[in-house]
Amino acid sequence: MSELRELYQEMILDHGRHPRNFGALTSANHSKEGFNPLCGDKINLHLCEKAGVIEDVRFEGCGCAISMASASLMTEAIKGKTTKEVIQLFANFHALVTEQTCATEQLGKLAVFSGVAAYPVRVKCAILAWHVLKALLENDAAPVSTE
Repeated sequence: MSELRELYQEMILDHGRHPRNFGALTSANHSKEGFNPLCGDKINLHLCEKAGVIEDVRFEGCGCAISMASASLMTEAIKGKTTKEVIQLFANFHALVTEQTCATEQLGKLAVFSGVAAYPVRVKCAILAWHVLKALLENDAAPVSTE
């Protein structure tokens, strides 16, 4: 089990140091920002959604390795998915990091965050980008904060 844990840690560190889909998205038709005041994480999510499908997604921001890795892996996971599929993925990921109740097979690479639930302070880091995404998809005008 420790080999799997090491693999998960390496993936989080890799995505934290070299986030995928990082930067502005000129074709974005939706953007939203979120903040984690506890850790100082800040995420600005940009996506291009057409006919209910996420065609492209990128993010900007700064934060801890868990926050950056979560945003990076999230952007990889949602590209090409319908908004309905993305909302279900949000629910599965949220259950994984808050309750450890989601089967990791449903999450693919996102399963690397399965150990986060054991560290309540880090849950907010892992879930920030996801809350920004959910608010964006639901057209929620309220500011997104983990507090």
